Formats: sequence, C-alpha cells, structure tokens
Amino acid sequence: MSLGFEQAGFDVVAAVEIDPVHCATHLFNFPHSTIIPRSVVGLSAADIREASGLGDREVDCVFGGPPCQGFSLIGQRSLEDPRNHLVLEFIRIVRELGARSFVFENVKGLTIGTQRAFLEDFISECDRAGYDVVRPWHVLNASHHGVPQDRERLFLLGVRRGEPMPKYPVVTTSGNGACNLLEASTPTCFDALGDLPDAETYEALRVSDEVECGPLGARSAYASFLRCETDSDWAFGYRRAWDPFILTSSARTEHSLISRRRFRETPPGVVEPISRFYRLAPNGISNTLRAGTDGARGAFTSPRPIHFDHARCVTVREMARLHGYPDWFRFHATKWHGARQVGNSVPPPLARVVAGAVASSLGFRPCLAPNVLQLGDPSLLRVEMSQAASLMRVPVPIQRRDRRSGSRKRSQLEVEASRKALLHA
Repeated sequence: MSLGFEQAGFDVVAAVEIDPVHCATHLFNFPHSTIIPRSVVGLSAADIREASGLGDREVDCVFGGPPCQGFSLIGQRSLEDPRNHLVLEFIRIVRELGARSFVFENVKGLTIGTQRAFLEDFISECDRAGYDVVRPWHVLNASHHGVPQDRERLFLLGVRRGEPMPKYPVVTTSGNGACNLLEASTPTCFDALGDLPDAETYEALRVSDEVECGPLGARSAYASFLRCETDSDWAFGYRRAWDPFILTSSARTEHSLISRRRFRETPPGVVEPISRFYRLAPNGISNTLRAGTDGARGAFTSPRPIHFDHARCVTVREMARLHGYPDWFRFHATKWHGARQVGNSVPPPLARVVAGAVASSLGFRPCLAPNVLQLGDPSLLRVEMSQAASLMRVPVPIQRRDRRSGSRKRSQLEVEASRKALLHA
C-alpha cells in the first residue's frame, strides 16, 4: 500500500509495523519514510507526529490493513478473536491524527456471516469518530485493475465529516484474460513471467537471492511496465536508482524428484492433489497468493503456486510479478519472509487506483516526483529476526519453530547473514 499510494502522488511520511524484519524491508524500499517498529496498541498521534517529524501538518490520509486472520475465510472466524481488536485501534489513530480521509483494507471474510455485524459496528465507530464511510462498501478484485491474480479484498473509504466523498475506482481490466469493448484484458501469467530467466539455471541462487543476469528477453506490455522501461511506468512515485541487470528475490527452492514429477504431471490450471499447490496456466491468471502464518501460529510456509513452464514453485520475484510489484522493489532474502511479505500485501496497482480515487476527491492534482531516491543498505534484506530487532531497538519477537521438533528453523541465507554480521563485528 505504501508503494501504491506513493505512485498516486502521496508522500508516505510514516509506516507502523510490528515485525522488525518487515520494518527493515520497508526501510530498504522507502528510505525517505519513517518506520515505527511497534504495535498500534497504545501508539498515539503525538508519537507518530514526533517520530516522523510531521509536526502539526495536516494528514491527508491514513491507510492500512489491520491483521485479518480473525476474519479470513480460510481460518476460523470469530468475533472474539483478539486480533480483530486492532481494527478499532485503526480508527482511533485516524481520529487522533484528524486525518482528512482513510482507506481501510481487509479480507472479504469480514463481509460474510456473523463477521458482517462486526463490520457494521466498525462503520458505526467511524461515524462516532466523525468520519463518513462511502456506502455501499466494495470488495475489489485485483484482476479488475491490471493485476494477473484473482484476489478479492474489502476496501472501506472514509472521510472526515464535511469532506467530499470519494468514488470507488471503476473496473479497468476484465479479470479473465478476455477482452471486450469496455475493458482491456487482464495480463496473464505468461505476460507476468515469460521474460524472466529460470532461476534454476543459476547455481548462485542456491545460496543467494540475487544474481547478475544481463538484459532480459522479449517482454509483454505488463512486464515492460514492471521493468520501469518508460518514464510513465513510475507514475507519480519517486524513481529509484537500481540495476535492471540484477535478478533479485529469486532464491531457488530444492524440490525432491518425486515432487518435481508430480508438479510436471499436473496440467496447467489444476491443483496438484498431494501438495495442493495450484499450477499456473500461461494464458490465465494466478490464484490468490497467500502469506502462510507467522511464528506464533506455527510458521507454515505460504503455498506458492507451480510455474506453468517449470516443475517447481515460483520464486519470490515471480510472486511479486504476479502481484504487480516493479522489479526494483525487493523483499527479504529468505523465501519464507519474502513470500509472506508479498502474500500479506495489497497489490500496488490496486492500491494505486484506490489512492488515486481518494486524492481526486480531496481536490489534489498530483505532480511528478522531482528526484531519484537511493535504495537502502542491502544488508537490511538479510537480517534475521534478532538482528532486525536490534536494528529497530525493540525486543525480539517470538521465533518460529519447527512444529515437529520444536526447534527454531533457520534458512541457509539466515545462517550466512549471521556469519557475515559476526565477522563484520
């Protein structure tokens, strides 16, 4: 959402995130934005203004997606789930900051069954806080806004009472690859991944997530957009200084020969029956990319889909392409953290059109960003949890553990990062 709002012309002055590893990744990609490494519980508007240097300037928009596991259709839905209380903390922050508007994103499950009552309660809380919510609220599908992924999410748009009400963005792509007179066709999986080299041709990607690959091959319009080949591909966001000849976020996955045979025998567009992984269809769109779970709930790895051309799961970079991230944007070097960062996030093109709708209602005419930003120190993408916590000056969160042995799991990349850090010290 930070990227999408920046591309729509907003300056993201501060971001709140409790996980120090994700804080480090945000700091790498948005070195000009203050990261506040803590929970929103107990966080005051004064804390945010002081940390970010915002002072008494007016806040145009607060946007976010409080943890949604308590609402997800995949998990158990419960109004009593303590994770759901963070939703109320969100509107408290909006009210205390006196923001002109807000964008609240969450899973579709919040609109169904007993969760619908919680949604109505939240909207009532917004009303009591002095904010009007656009009704009816909308569930938006990323595939209707130029993203090759079937991903539905609830968006609530709200404004401070008296401000103009925004309108939800209109559908721009068909969502199924089929073009009609009113809509462009949604990019396909082949459009998203067809120009990327196969990660398994690089031995270096067994121990690293990046490798020099030289110029990429022929590309689709969608791939060209994510490669930022024209000035317009940056929209109203800040350009980043980056090397397009380095393939990043592409650590290889070691599959067994048995798994590879099953993957190879699975037809495109079908779920492999043992792993339950979906095999991408080159002329179709991806299923919803998921984040897995964090250490507090067993550290289950996100189920990455199977590549349409190769008998393997997609890399984090390939997930990012299916999500609408430009190639300069990077994720944590480990597949576990990197895949979670993609799967937990709003596709940037979707965030951009929502942010654009809000900006338009507030009377803004965005201008091109004037300068080029340097990305952060690449070591931010390789820190393990304890290092990230030390960097952010916060306690180390609960570490993920192997659900069979109870021992903490560490990837080869994490071990290497720790070794280098000790040598440097």
